[in-house]
Amino acid sequence: MSILNYLVHYTYEDYKLWDGKWELFEGFPIAMSPAPTITHQAIANLIAYQLTDTIGNCNRCLVLGEEDYKLSDDTVLRPDVALICDEPHDAYITKAPEIIVEIISKSTAKNDEGYKFDKYQAEKVMYYIIIYPNELYAKVYKLINGKYDKQGDFSTQSYNFDNTLCQASIDFDKVFQRFR
Repeated sequence: MSILNYLVHYTYEDYKLWDGKWELFEGFPIAMSPAPTITHQAIANLIAYQLTDTIGNCNRCLVLGEEDYKLSDDTVLRPDVALICDEPHDAYITKAPEIIVEIISKSTAKNDEGYKFDKYQAEKVMYYIIIYPNELYAKVYKLINGKYDKQGDFSTQSYNFDNTLCQASIDFDKVFQRFR
């Protein structure tokens, strides 16, 4: 018999009971440990601050850090930063955010560049940003005709998100300057 016959398929109801930080990939638990590095957390905070600042008084959108995004009963992802609009104030994100930011670490790179990239694209997340904190740059992807189109690599430039409900932008020079 295959090991797959013995693996438990978990759901959101199981996931809610777990201690620690987890994600759920199609019924399979993924541990999010150890805790992110100081640089990782600082960059996430700087990105969240800039997004919050640039959307200003737009009351239809919120910027969240490490909030559950429930894609289905057996898939729950936890982006580092998300810009959500017209979302009910629920226990988790229920529809595709306008922007998702994932900050790469050695232990998450494969998931962030592969599995999550594909999931966010399928869910029609308008912008997906992958941050490389050791190299101090970001890849920005925009959903065009159902596929992610790479907008470029950003380290000292700003990017304006033109298809978001609340006008948002990120100045990557300001995000990375204290780590240079």
